[in-house]
Amino acid sequence: MPKDFSRTRRVGEQIQREMAQLVQQEIKDPRLGLVTISAVKLSKDMSHANIFFTVLASSDKSSGVEGKEEQTKEETIAETVKILEGASGFLRHELGKRMQLRIVPHIHFKYDESISYGNDLSALISKAMGMENPENRMSDSDDQDDASTDHNDGKE
Repeated sequence: MPKDFSRTRRVGEQIQREMAQLVQQEIKDPRLGLVTISAVKLSKDMSHANIFFTVLASSDKSSGVEGKEEQTKEETIAETVKILEGASGFLRHELGKRMQLRIVPHIHFKYDESISYGNDLSALISKAMGMENPENRMSDSDDQDDASTDHNDGKE
């Protein structure tokens, strides 16, 4: 039975912290939005690291680019993966300088869909809760309206 805090897990957590700093501070690509490193999965021999990220796209108006159409979410993700994969050699080199590892893992970037999936589920739950008792919600708002008109009648 594996230990709860194995070496691969600890190294993965350290890689996540270092990668978050590197992506935020060292990559100077203006096309790159706000990238968050959400998880790192290391292979057992620590030769490959799957780095999961999320991205919050920056608006084109704030970057000063005029005449450029808004990108879809999929295009933004594809462009971010392309940028990160292009910088993976640099990131691996910097990671090797910051961490003392015998083997610096090969880096593979993957978009973390769990955040958007969770947001979609939350929106569905909110929608279902709103549709659950529409009669009760209508009668509650009518009671509040009646109460507010009563207070106005007393002041006049």
